[in-house]
Amino acid sequence: MAKREESGTEQNGDTTHFGYKTVERDDKVDMVAGVFHSVAGKYDLMNDLMSFGVHRLWKRFTIEMSGARPGQTILDLAGGTGDLTMKFSRLVGRSGKVVLADINDSMLNVGRDKLLDRGYGSNIEYVQANAECLPFADNTFDCITIAFGLRNVTDKDAALRSMLRVLKPGGRLLILEFSKTDNPVLSKLYDTYSFKALPLMGQLVTNDAESYQYLAESIRMHPDQKTLENMMKDAGFVSTTYHNMTGGIVALHKGFKP
Repeated sequence: MAKREESGTEQNGDTTHFGYKTVERDDKVDMVAGVFHSVAGKYDLMNDLMSFGVHRLWKRFTIEMSGARPGQTILDLAGGTGDLTMKFSRLVGRSGKVVLADINDSMLNVGRDKLLDRGYGSNIEYVQANAECLPFADNTFDCITIAFGLRNVTDKDAALRSMLRVLKPGGRLLILEFSKTDNPVLSKLYDTYSFKALPLMGQLVTNDAESYQYLAESIRMHPDQKTLENMMKDAGFVSTTYHNMTGGIVALHKGFKP
C-alpha cells in the first residue's frame, strides 16, 4: 500500500516534502519547477490519458460552482495550460477579466499560446506568480480557482492566506484537487494505477517517468478533505464545504471571504 500522510502539515521549519522525499524548503520550488518544465509540452495530452478524459467533468463542475458572471474578475491560479481560463473568459465577457497565473513559465507559455491560437486574449492577462505571495492588491478578485496546483505549493497555509487577501469580501475560493477515498477497493486500484501505470505512461509519452512518479507521490502527501477544510478555516475562510467526486479521488473545496 502506498504511503499516505494524514495531517497535511510540513515537517519542520527547514524541510518539506517533495513527493515522499524530505528536501530543504528552499529547494522545493526549483524541484517542482523542473517537473513542470519537463511535462509542459505534453501536459494536456497526459491529463486526458491519465484521467481518461474525466478531468474535463471535474473542471466543468468547478466552473458551475464558481458563480462567474459578466463583468467579474477571476484569478485562475496555477492555471497551467488554461482550461479553466478559457471557460471563464467566455463567462465574464468583455467587461470582465481573467488572470491566468502560474509559477512556472513553461506552463504559462503553453497556456498563453494555446489560448491565443484559439482566439482568446482580449480579457485575459498572464502573470507569473507564486501562490504564497500573490502580486495583486487586496480585494481584487471575485473568485479564485486553483485546480491540481495546491499540492505542489510548499507553504499551503501562506498560500491560503494570500488568496484570502486578494479576494473581495464575499468572494469565493475553489480548490480542485486530488484527495482521499475511503473505499478500500477503489483505494487499492487507485494506488496500483498511480504507482504502476502513471510512471510508465509518463515514460512512453513524455520520456519522463520520474516526474509522474513525483506527481503520484504528491497526491498521496496532500491533506485529506477534512484537513484541507480546517486549513481553509484557519486561514480565515467561512462557509467552507467540499464535494467529493469519483469516489473521493478528487474533491472540490469551496470557501468565502467574510
